[in-house]
Amino acid sequence: MQLKDIQPAAKSTHPRKRLGRGNASGTGTTAGRGTKGQLSRSGGGKGDAFEGGQNPLHMRLPKLPGFKNINRKAYLPVNVDRLQEVFSAGDTVNGESLKEKGVTKYVTTPVKILGEGELNKKLTVVVEKVSKSAKAKIEAAGGTVEETGNVK
Repeated sequence: MQLKDIQPAAKSTHPRKRLGRGNASGTGTTAGRGTKGQLSRSGGGKGDAFEGGQNPLHMRLPKLPGFKNINRKAYLPVNVDRLQEVFSAGDTVNGESLKEKGVTKYVTTPVKILGEGELNKKLTVVVEKVSKSAKAKIEAAGGTVEETGNVK
């Protein structure tokens, strides 16, 4: 016996019902749908999500998880070790200088200086925000910090 020789057991399969093929077939005229009404029509029925006119579950739930604050102010994080790499002693760190050195893409990008890494150069930092640890490291190296806080 081979795979091609296998057949279903006798009388276990039935031919499909051919609907709407004349009254003599037993399923002519209304094709087993009954007379009139929504379910007898082509494309009739309400669909899986219908809940009797109540707003369906998939429409009651939020589209995305969580909450997005439309007033959020996003800062670009820059660590003090990056300032150590890019700037020389005595330089001023601000929007223009960060753009010139390639740290930020735009002059207007709001920046927050973070305290990861070491800094041993005296820098004047004038940016929107500075973390406490970064401020301590900059001042320990002899630099000054000024937070503008101007974020649009």
